[in-house]
Amino acid sequence: MHVLDRKLLRDLRRMWAQVLAIALVLACGVMILVLAIGVQRSLEDTLEAYYERNRFAEVFSGAKRAPDMLLSEIRALPGVRVAETRIVGQVVLDLPGLEEPAAGRVVSLPDVDVPALNLPLVLTGRPPAPDAVDEVMVTRAFAEANGFVPGDRFSANLNGRKRTLTITGTALSPEYIYVLGPGAMLPDNRRFGILWMPRRALAAAFDLQGAFNDVSLALTRDGRAEEVIPALDQLLAPYGGAGAYGRAEQASHVFIEGELTQLRALARILPPIFFLISAFLVNMVLARIVTLERGVIGLMKALGYSDAAVAGHFLKLATLVSLIGIAIGWSVGSWLAQGMAKLYTEFFEFPYLVFQPRAGSYAISAAAGVATAGLGAIQGVMRAVRMPPAVAMVPPAPPSFKRGAVDRMATWARFSQPSMMVLRGIGRWPGRAAFSILAIAASVAILMSASFFPDSLDEIIDTSFFRQNRQDAMLILTGDRADSVVEDARHLPGVLAAEPMQYLPAVLRHGHLSRRIAVEARDPDATLSRVTDAAGRPVTPAGDGIVLSDRLAERLDVVPGDRIEMQLLTGRRETLTLPVSATATVYFGLGAYMDRAAMARLLRQPPQASVVNVAMDRDKARALYAAAKDTPGLAGTVLLFQTRTAFSETIARNILNTTVVYIVIAVLITVGVTYNGARIQLSERARELASLRIIGFTRAEVSYILMGELMLLSFLAQPVGWAMGWAFAYAQVKSFSSDLYTLPFVMTSATYAKASLVVLAASAVAALIVRRRIDRLDLVAVMKTRE
Repeated sequence: MHVLDRKLLRDLRRMWAQVLAIALVLACGVMILVLAIGVQRSLEDTLEAYYERNRFAEVFSGAKRAPDMLLSEIRALPGVRVAETRIVGQVVLDLPGLEEPAAGRVVSLPDVDVPALNLPLVLTGRPPAPDAVDEVMVTRAFAEANGFVPGDRFSANLNGRKRTLTITGTALSPEYIYVLGPGAMLPDNRRFGILWMPRRALAAAFDLQGAFNDVSLALTRDGRAEEVIPALDQLLAPYGGAGAYGRAEQASHVFIEGELTQLRALARILPPIFFLISAFLVNMVLARIVTLERGVIGLMKALGYSDAAVAGHFLKLATLVSLIGIAIGWSVGSWLAQGMAKLYTEFFEFPYLVFQPRAGSYAISAAAGVATAGLGAIQGVMRAVRMPPAVAMVPPAPPSFKRGAVDRMATWARFSQPSMMVLRGIGRWPGRAAFSILAIAASVAILMSASFFPDSLDEIIDTSFFRQNRQDAMLILTGDRADSVVEDARHLPGVLAAEPMQYLPAVLRHGHLSRRIAVEARDPDATLSRVTDAAGRPVTPAGDGIVLSDRLAERLDVVPGDRIEMQLLTGRRETLTLPVSATATVYFGLGAYMDRAAMARLLRQPPQASVVNVAMDRDKARALYAAAKDTPGLAGTVLLFQTRTAFSETIARNILNTTVVYIVIAVLITVGVTYNGARIQLSERARELASLRIIGFTRAEVSYILMGELMLLSFLAQPVGWAMGWAFAYAQVKSFSSDLYTLPFVMTSATYAKASLVVLAASAVAALIVRRRIDRLDLVAVMKTRE
């Protein structure tokens, strides 16, 4: 082994704690890059392969009843490569071992061959026989949640007719990667599933012989969805077309794109912080090594070592530090990525999603880690290279001190001598002190950006489940019904109150901006389901006006008082111009709300209901559940009290995991900065501290000088960290906000306090570890060293 390499290994062994502290900070940046980029690309590749192999459609539309002969005209549309019609319906399920009614979406399979689009991937068993009337294939998660295997049976209410169905197999579909029931906020595989049945059987059950109510399209290479959609809408309009939409608006795909957006934001925001702090630590440590080894550097050059050899020696040191951090980051990042893949399988129905080592993510993270160490080492290496041997072998000239503003302020304030030394230590290296403050502040910011989540989610739960959606259950109807259905609901056992609500699919436009959305029409005196403003006050539409959620108003660039166009996608498909009467604070989806009577007046029809919200007597829940399973015209039920519990439990579990990770990261940054800072101070001021001990200063006073500077910097970093944390949290809220959901920006005083306490405690622990070395100082040996 080369002599300089042996010296390098001795240096690493001597400085192992400092090296590890830097490597751990660097590892955090590497870990997040491996995690975010690796999982993101794995998810993208999985989607691309799954969509292609199982022929996921690009344009979708529903209708009430369209004749099969219309298919030839749809296929003839410019840009259409493949078109396939289906029958799709909502059903109420009576499952063994489940008291409450479940729901399902039943999808037809062609009588011959396999589907041309949205091909189900059969996992177990087989598809139902084309001529069978009571066989179904179900989604894997639904079967697993209910303990079903091929051959098991359950009952379903198909368009008012109850039928016993036999499971023939389980499958997955690219159309239902994220399976969300009507009105649900989280997947519930126990109570909602996708069912595939032969088309002939479904046509008979829903009275759609020779007709269809759903169509999917795949486009040619030159086909454009924005050109095909209007043409398809025009063809389906006479048959109750519900408005075509592209893959970008398909429910399952939208949720997956939202997850990809979060991964991209994670890879873009956090790693640069860790790499910047790592570069600072490498610079600080290497600069001190060069200062301490002036004589060694001069001797190396005098013995014939070239400037390149000296530079290479110190660059190797920085590179080894980075390699240790990269190895740790790769290991932890791969482990966390596997955990995230398992988490995805809880919410997303992929045929497979196992994190595979991706050369790209590892190469990018390794290049970033080595470049970070190299940039941090440049200043120290250049000092070593430029130092002539004769100058290097002479002790450096003592620094020149003069009274400055800090000294005058300390004298005026009558600080003690140790306090004066603490302030002078900071004033002596203002750049290093400033960067230490920024690095510690980054720890505070990272903790705050994680700690605000629980408060935000508490606000979501309080607003969405207790101020707005206060009903116990939602009865989803198979279609719009007259108001007499509300009276029928009131007579169901256990129902204490019932209120109607109507959903109308529409496109809202303002100038060149538009959004496809389901407009909710309620009665103005409704109390079970309502919307509120930012202060929690109920908001009701005024007259023929429309209330928009804050995010929808932002997307359409409107404020109260503006007028927007509403193109209805059902019925007469009229286009209405409505005033925006107010905005509401809604955290799930993009909401638009109207007065139900006003909506009926504009449509020139009696008021109707597509959903009935009910308050129920929990003691009579069993009777209500039994009645709901046999009620005709009911497409499903959503039990809001169960949704509240499931949402709270799921979010609490995920937030706990996220908070622990962020705390570990923040502690690593704090310890890395304070420990290295303390070690460097000790090496710089060992002779000074030993002199103080000899002339009578106690260990406590000497320790105060060393720890006081570090703790003062830590305290000064808190306000900076609070400002950075506020900005980071706000940036997260904005980057994670989508059409599906948003996070309220809630920052409480407890969030600031918790972040500061954790960081200050970590700083104190790191300083105390170094402080122990003061007790072990050999005063005679230290006094013999050269300044």
